[in-house]
Amino acid sequence: MTLVQLRYLIAIADSGLNITLAAERVHATQPGLSKQLRQLEDELGFQLFARKGKSLDTITRAGEQVIERARSILAEAANIRAIAADLRNQAHGELRIATTHTQARFALPAAIAALNASYPQVRVHLQPTRDADVLAQLQAGHVDLAVISTAGAAPAAGIALPAYHWRRVIVTPHGHPLAARDQPPSLAELASLPLVSYESSLKAESSLRHAFDAIGLTPQIAMTAGDADLIKTYVRAGLGVGVLAEMAMQDGDRDLHTLSAEHLFPVCTTWIVLRRDSVLREYMLEFIQQFAPHLDRRDVARLLANDAADVHWPRIPPWREREGVAATA
Repeated sequence: MTLVQLRYLIAIADSGLNITLAAERVHATQPGLSKQLRQLEDELGFQLFARKGKSLDTITRAGEQVIERARSILAEAANIRAIAADLRNQAHGELRIATTHTQARFALPAAIAALNASYPQVRVHLQPTRDADVLAQLQAGHVDLAVISTAGAAPAAGIALPAYHWRRVIVTPHGHPLAARDQPPSLAELASLPLVSYESSLKAESSLRHAFDAIGLTPQIAMTAGDADLIKTYVRAGLGVGVLAEMAMQDGDRDLHTLSAEHLFPVCTTWIVLRRDSVLREYMLEFIQQFAPHLDRRDVARLLANDAADVHWPRIPPWREREGVAATA
């Protein structure tokens, strides 16, 4: 049994049992990957996958157990390589981040640029995806950390470090009736209007949906998208009133009118989430410090070493304070 065989095994499982796709992902040939799988099954003495003809059909119960262990083994192997690299004082490597489009587009650029200035030989791989898939990428070992937001408790998966608080805003074209008002609308008024917001707004656990549900109203979601720039585009096109994260509004959006939604929806927190078995390279700690300067890197290291029962994070900064953004009118 080799690490290569375990890596191929996980690639097959994560590719929906598609051998061709799995081979592409691990930069192997299809015959070579199939050969390694057969050798692994021969050594173990049982099948990891049930077959239908020449194709893989399902993962066997034994295969599920082996795959789970294989993920842990490969994660530990990566940790050993990270320890060795730091002991050799290597300043190069890669940082893989799973996050949402909004975080990737509006919140992460400054921290990644600062990391590049300090560690120019570190390659950063951003994987923007849907909210629901961010933590799955982390748990599967495809990334080193995740950056994601919640409106309530910290994410249950991994170790969550609080980066900043943020709130939603309401966005309209300047000619919209709401733009002429001094006061932002109520939830009842919003419920009567077509809304354009994030894909997560359709989910039952969405804090936006919960706010409407609490007063017995159902929002009219006219359109959703994972990308905040797309949401703004369709607000400009007149499809509806936008409900966006405040960090998505930039200087280039002066053609849109922004209203506060602080009184309507709960505050959200953006978290940096690490796997519990992570071994952080120095450049990963540098990234965390750049993205969340209020977090002491020594406390982060202690937390990962399971020696941080007494760690109390300082006050979590709001986005506006952190970015020097003036309060929304």
